[in-house]
Amino acid sequence: MLESFKSKLAEWAEEYLESISDPLLTRRLEKLQANLNEYGVDPFGFDPTMVKYAAPFVYFFYKHYFRVQTFGIENVPAGRVMLIGNHSGQIPVDAAMIIAAMLIDADPPRMVRSMVERWVPSLPLLSYLFLRWGQIVGTRENSKRLLEMDEAILAFPEGVRGINKPFSDRYQLQEFGLGFMRLAMMTNTPVVPVACIGAEEQTINLYNARGLGKLFGMPGLPITPLTPIVGPLAILPLPTRYRLYFGKPMIFEGNPDDEDSVIQKHVNRVKGTISRMIHDGIKQRQHVFW
Repeated sequence: MLESFKSKLAEWAEEYLESISDPLLTRRLEKLQANLNEYGVDPFGFDPTMVKYAAPFVYFFYKHYFRVQTFGIENVPAGRVMLIGNHSGQIPVDAAMIIAAMLIDADPPRMVRSMVERWVPSLPLLSYLFLRWGQIVGTRENSKRLLEMDEAILAFPEGVRGINKPFSDRYQLQEFGLGFMRLAMMTNTPVVPVACIGAEEQTINLYNARGLGKLFGMPGLPITPLTPIVGPLAILPLPTRYRLYFGKPMIFEGNPDDEDSVIQKHVNRVKGTISRMIHDGIKQRQHVFW
């Protein structure tokens, strides 16, 4: 039954990919097959075939719904790299669009491994799909191993503080965790700051109902102007235009086990860079929706 479903899904994906007239996307997906084991997955369970199933949906949202524009994507170096960005939007659409950018617009295409929150594996079905799509729980062990494999990983140091902030605090960076910096220094990994413009308006969050969110396995559930009308569906994002800015790689040297105060100075440099990129990005855009 499952194999039959996967076969039909694969057939539909092939037809859809052809219908959107972008053979480059198909070839880019095929390149993801490299460095896999005899079971067709990598050590973390990443399966490019499953990415191929999801690609038509992601492509639609990337090209037609959010109409993503990228700036400076050529700044992302080959080999191991950490993409560090601002986080918002209640659901991780920003992560999906950054991952899609590296697959669709980067040359050569790369699969970015996003560090998901520890509560994600508790979600039925999604936890399985996230693994097959290349996303993993953001533990230090997982991240270190991926970087040693020269992979690209995406992390949001604001964590749930970023996605739970109210609409009035949009584009105001919350406190950054220190873990990503210790990891970058430990593995000699370049840090590429990423500013995401557009995600912070996709959900007009008036209030974060943490208790209600727990019923859905989430750290919170936003109450928006549409919540009284459509209920939980109000969490679905508005078609804001995404603009992704990739900064120059930043290298940090020193002892990754230094005191927090020392590591904090490095983190503040990254945070300050992202803050300036956000400010410049907002200044350059003409409208939230176009």
